[in-house]
Amino acid sequence: MEEEKMNLRLDANVQKLEAERLRKGKTKAEDDLDSLKTDYKKLRRSMRTAGLGKTSEQWREEIQEEKNKANIWERKFQELQT
Repeated sequence: MEEEKMNLRLDANVQKLEAERLRKGKTKAEDDLDSLKTDYKKLRRSMRTAGLGKTSEQWREEIQEEKNKANIWERKFQELQT
């Protein structure tokens, strides 16, 4: 009977240690996930700032706007020359 109690206590201790190991692993995984989410948000923000997240259509529109601005300045410059 004493041996059985001792075995049960050992089993309980092993289960507690295993549960603690799993909790620590879960906490680390959650921390890693939070870190990845933060890094992803920073990357997306950097891409938007640098204009890397634009579609082809957005790039075409931006280029057309810049061409229009350049044409306006060119016309103003030519008017000043005459």
